[in-house]
Amino acid sequence: MKNKLDDLLGIKREGTDVDNRIRMKRKILAGISPRRKEMKVTAAPTSPDKLHREIYDAHEAPMELGQLIWKEGQKKMPVSRDARNVIEGAGHVWKFYKQLFNRKSIDNMGLAIIQTIRYREHPNEPFFNAFWDGEQMFYGTGQKKFTNSFTSDLDIIAHELTHGVVDYEARLKYEFQPGALNESFADVFGILVKQWVNKTPAKKSDWLIGRNILIGINALRSMKEPGKAFKNDPVFGDDEQVAHMNHYRKLHNTENGDYGGVHINSGIPNHAFYITSIELAGNAWEKSGVIWYAALTDRKLLNKNSDFKDCAVATLKKATSLFGKGSIECKAVESGWKQTGVI
Repeated sequence: MKNKLDDLLGIKREGTDVDNRIRMKRKILAGISPRRKEMKVTAAPTSPDKLHREIYDAHEAPMELGQLIWKEGQKKMPVSRDARNVIEGAGHVWKFYKQLFNRKSIDNMGLAIIQTIRYREHPNEPFFNAFWDGEQMFYGTGQKKFTNSFTSDLDIIAHELTHGVVDYEARLKYEFQPGALNESFADVFGILVKQWVNKTPAKKSDWLIGRNILIGINALRSMKEPGKAFKNDPVFGDDEQVAHMNHYRKLHNTENGDYGGVHINSGIPNHAFYITSIELAGNAWEKSGVIWYAALTDRKLLNKNSDFKDCAVATLKKATSLFGKGSIECKAVESGWKQTGVI
């Protein structure tokens, strides 16, 4: 997907690109103890029970962290639509985790949510991404011909901030099945935040991730129909996600191999969560979301090397402990993993 886009834009890349650096930083930070993270100077914890946001504007200057344009408590809001999007989006994410799970920000210790808009990696190259670098958020503007700004979707903001939650909990390695689970947990809570904010029940949700970002395409991913988010697009080609273990892609742990298929194979656990949520009906954040969060935050059940079967076992155990053995919740979780071929 990236190569086709680079060709159209006339981009030539040299050396390691930003995705490699992000993944490497995630791997390094995932190995740091919670206490070490708590002591970090950057994005230091504020009052644990209070939301604290800071917004920086890089003005599309290459590799710049930007200038502070807004911080918590400042009454006058920025004019920038991007700034308003991420202020509001981070607020929704913080409230979602606090109100539903009593989680105190990303690290559960009151971490300030720091975000940089209009980030750019190279002088003459638009930045088609949004990412959590282990400490803070960065958003590119993309290019109008191909995309809207990467601040355009609440589920993308929630997805990326949830990578931070994963870093502080299961700390799943960003490769092969652990990496696909990392991506899937980010999608799960990305869609749940959007559903929660909009009060959308499971059966009325579109289950699309990044619907507002791509121009002329449905979305970046579909949890309902992995592999069908977009097709025959002149820029992005076909959606390569898979929904069942029969189609699991064994890829190399390289950039071209999607680090063992972290984005491609994440469609499998994504679809398992979708099936579970649909079978339970109602609001997905009230049952399936609670089960998935309980599994993610239990380090005895999930760790950096956990695979799809480990996640299936973890969610089944949590469904049992939360709702009882043989409950409809347990049956729905089991159905999700069975229908995707994981168990």
